[in-house]
Amino acid sequence: MASEQIRYSAVELKEFELLINKKLEDARVDYNLLKNTLSHSDNHGTDDTGRTFNMMEDGSDTLSREEVAQLAARQEKFIQSLQAALIRIQNKTYGVCRISGKLIPKERLRLVPHATTTIDAKNAQNKP
Repeated sequence: MASEQIRYSAVELKEFELLINKKLEDARVDYNLLKNTLSHSDNHGTDDTGRTFNMMEDGSDTLSREEVAQLAARQEKFIQSLQAALIRIQNKTYGVCRISGKLIPKERLRLVPHATTTIDAKNAQNKP
């Protein structure tokens, strides 16, 4: 009778660590781009246009800035989730479902490296 694996091996954890570090690097680049977009007050060449056009542009600009701010907040949360996953790797608890205690399949972790639950546990959790 084969025993069920309860943790990933050091080699497997290293593979996930490399994947997460790459995603973390990309996420930080994206986050910095979003932050820089928010911090620049570029008028996009509308200085010499009429007042009515500028007012329409201001409304559009406000909406765009709100969307960028939401994207930046989501990206920041993603970065925090990836950092938490790296801590779980150090603690050797990475890949263990926090609800069922079962091992999260590698395929799921490769797609969602910050996952903390199996699909079954997540679906059961979302049922009313």
